[in-house]
Amino acid sequence: MRVSHEDRDHVAEQLRIAAGDGRLDADELDERLEAALTARTYGELEVLLTDLPTASAPAAGPAPVPVPEAKELVQLKVSHSNIVRDGRWVVPKRLEVESRHGNVILDFTSAIISQPTLDLSISVGHGNIVLLAPPEVIVDLDSVTHGHGTVHQRARRDSDAPVRLIINVTGHVRHGNFVVRGPRRPRRSFWAWLFRRQPTALAGRPGQRAIE
Repeated sequence: MRVSHEDRDHVAEQLRIAAGDGRLDADELDERLEAALTARTYGELEVLLTDLPTASAPAAGPAPVPVPEAKELVQLKVSHSNIVRDGRWVVPKRLEVESRHGNVILDFTSAIISQPTLDLSISVGHGNIVLLAPPEVIVDLDSVTHGHGTVHQRARRDSDAPVRLIINVTGHVRHGNFVVRGPRRPRRSFWAWLFRRQPTALAGRPGQRAIE
């Protein structure tokens, strides 16, 4: 059967790929390309590819990065300093946090969660512990006791959000604070603030028009 221009171009492309892979040298490539572009039948094209793979295998991509395994227990103790866990940190199976005079922030917004529950034991002296919990993270504070300290649950729960993690909190808050709230809101840039506030700010000034 007679071949078309598309058939010739397809074989020529396979020959160029084979040369790029080092299967053909420059002279062999030129010789076979000339034969491919002047071929009249499928038999003449097939003979040019008999010693070559039908398609070059794609290069292997990078090996997937394994997910870090959650530790059985992590202990965080702070006195007159600060501890922050945010970003892609690995949530352990059990977490003990002691804050005497410092501050501890645990942000679960982008945390790596590999188990359905977390046992969190807290001990707050004059310090502060803040949990940033997205809608898919539930924080149970029923077992937390406090003396002169305060315990606040300010995170809003979305009933439609799937539950990824339940944090069972136990411990005591003596004089400090333990607060659960939603994730941080992204900060607006200066230009976003300016163009949002400028029309309102100028509207109340006599003789000036608001910028549209």
